[in-house]
Amino acid sequence: MTTPTKMAVVGAGSWGTTFAKVAADAAERNADDGTICLWARREAVAAEINDSHTNSQYLDKIRLSQRISATSDLREALSDANVVVLAVPAQTLRAQLHEIRDDIAPGAVVISLMKGLERGSDARMSEVIGDELGIEPAQIVVVSGPNLAMEIAREEPTASVVACADEEVATRIATLISAPYFRPYTNADVVGVEIGGIVKNVIALAVGICDGLGMGDNTKASVITRGLAETTRLAIALGGQLETMAGLAGLGDLVATCSSPLSRNRTAGRLLGENLSATEVGEAMTQTAEGMKSAHAVLDLARRNDVEMPIAEAVVGVLDGRLTIEGMARQLLGRDLKSETNISRESD
Repeated sequence: MTTPTKMAVVGAGSWGTTFAKVAADAAERNADDGTICLWARREAVAAEINDSHTNSQYLDKIRLSQRISATSDLREALSDANVVVLAVPAQTLRAQLHEIRDDIAPGAVVISLMKGLERGSDARMSEVIGDELGIEPAQIVVVSGPNLAMEIAREEPTASVVACADEEVATRIATLISAPYFRPYTNADVVGVEIGGIVKNVIALAVGICDGLGMGDNTKASVITRGLAETTRLAIALGGQLETMAGLAGLGDLVATCSSPLSRNRTAGRLLGENLSATEVGEAMTQTAEGMKSAHAVLDLARRNDVEMPIAEAVVGVLDGRLTIEGMARQLLGRDLKSETNISRESD
């Protein structure tokens, strides 16, 4: 007899709450007896989820399944969970895992919903998880793709990617989150899936800057396309697969994040393009724009692997205040002419 799934979702922000909703709706569809416990940092958020089955701060009036319970006690959420989902800010992950690693059940599958690089180490989130928890790659799953939380919470049809070194584990998790409106595909290319989700945030900042400057669709399409080329070069240099970059975790996620007004990173870029400083943008945003946190780590990782990423470099220059918005445009347009089809590490 199969053991019922107890899923703990660590983080009750927009994506963590939406993922819990997807898992609950998938359980309904599959007649699964599994349960989902959502950890919220604030007791008031947990109480609202339990009493009203909503998380109005992040998902407005969208109703959540009664299968979802919530708690502000992290150890309670993790108790006996055989699937642990991490949906916290990337830069806080290591410290949080250090505190709870003894509370995660041996053999539990750990799912990362985060799209960032750790500043200082330049580690991907799956690497931080493996390092802090001492678990094998077969226990670590990455979920990525065009995952704008509010659209998924509204049950608008969406496809996504479940990546794991172990194909059976990937298939198991894909089954757990296969809801009527949410279609997961499996992939063994964890590196490529993560890099696609990380770098697209930096490219979305650049597209948002174009918005802030009032530039048109030709400009933004050019940035998106060349941004995909940069992302692909870095992914391949790190061992990722070209096919992944042409799929949901690469092109799909990039287009959604760069095109949607729901994108936090595009919004942050637009504010930068309107001449707000990085500090002022951070103060204006109610949720984390991960690209602003990870851009330096992306560029550092690229330099260590001899990968040229001019868009990422220009974005970092703007964030650091070393480059004006107008200077960013001049820097990108003033580069030497290149062949478009060459995807070597130093071509753009």
